[in-house]
Amino acid sequence: MAKTDSFVDYTVELLEKLGPVQSRSMFGGWGLYFGGRMFGLIAQGQLFLKVDDVTKPDFQAAGCRPFVYEGGGKSVEMGYWLPPADAADDAYALLPWARKAVAAAERAALKKAPKKKAAAKKEAPARKKVPASKKVPASKKAPASKKAAPVKKAARKAASRVKRS
Repeated sequence: MAKTDSFVDYTVELLEKLGPVQSRSMFGGWGLYFGGRMFGLIAQGQLFLKVDDVTKPDFQAAGCRPFVYEGGGKSVEMGYWLPPADAADDAYALLPWARKAVAAAERAALKKAPKKKAAAKKEAPARKKVPASKKVPASKKAPASKKAAPVKKAARKAASRVKRS
């Protein structure tokens, strides 16, 4: 199991007021989880919190910046932003920003849930419904393939005598 570093431990301690926060090592950084959902990211020695369309304007207004990485020769902006500088070392100042990040993570999970259900429905083969007027009563259905009638002992003996002659 991966060991945490001192900054991860410190950040989890800062977030104690939020509730039980877990950290997991991932891609050279750390994911922070609350209630099984990732709401934070520690990368490049900094804490980034999840944002969405609802919370992003608050982070922008506070002068925060997004987490950006280089991938495929391009800069890629992630949905995680730094909290305001005054909240970086103060558990009470960080708490409202962490709550916004948890709410964004919950909204993101709700958006994904219907897509998974819809995909599962598409994969299941569709059954055609036959109108009741076109259904054939069981008594008129073609009989299942019949097994050969059992051969009586006398018939078997006669057949074996014919074969011997």
